[in-house]
Amino acid sequence: MTIKTSNTQKTADTKPTSFDDKDTKLENHPFEPVLPPNATVMMMGTFPPTADKWAMSFHYPNFYNDMWRIYGRVFFDDTDYFRVGDEKRFDPERIRDFMFERGIASCPTVKQAIRETGNASDKNLTVVAPVDLDVILPQVPKVETLFTTGGKATEVLLGLLDEPIAKSKHPKTNQRMDYPYQWQNAEQTTEVNDLTLYRLPSTSRAYPLSLDKKVAAYKAFFERVGKL
Repeated sequence: MTIKTSNTQKTADTKPTSFDDKDTKLENHPFEPVLPPNATVMMMGTFPPTADKWAMSFHYPNFYNDMWRIYGRVFFDDTDYFRVGDEKRFDPERIRDFMFERGIASCPTVKQAIRETGNASDKNLTVVAPVDLDVILPQVPKVETLFTTGGKATEVLLGLLDEPIAKSKHPKTNQRMDYPYQWQNAEQTTEVNDLTLYRLPSTSRAYPLSLDKKVAAYKAFFERVGKL
């Protein structure tokens, strides 16, 4: 994985990346983070699919990604709770209102990236600029738990730590670890919360796990962090 960062953040891999190839295109993450001030947990994925795959302009926009079905099952016992009638889309305002009500933030781990194969596959995503936690965490001062939705997001977050962590020590799916993030900006005067990082299953249908098992994993997590 290649991560290029600003001077205030760590570089996980110094392998050079060329932007001159006509087949590559630098993209900014299209959605602003959802940051309820009362949030105690924050969901952190990577990058959405190309716009032609969107069913809405919001996080996890592909109708065939099961994220919002899982949330519907976990919190309301209804797979279609966030769906708009029989349409092949979800209701972003209903999702956003729910997240503010329940104190669940959502922030991508990637701000800028290049799709090496033109699709949403994390495997072929070159990370150019990761999330700046110095900017995000002060907006959600009650957050004590971060949870990723796959291996790439986990890898990006661990690449921001002062002390590198061997990949063999990264949490596997449904595992957790301490996340000892330290401010990169010396002007920060507050203490960083003692953070815990959980890795949950990807909600992409390409991930080889049944919907029921994904629901069970997310339900167990939300029970553990006091959201159920």
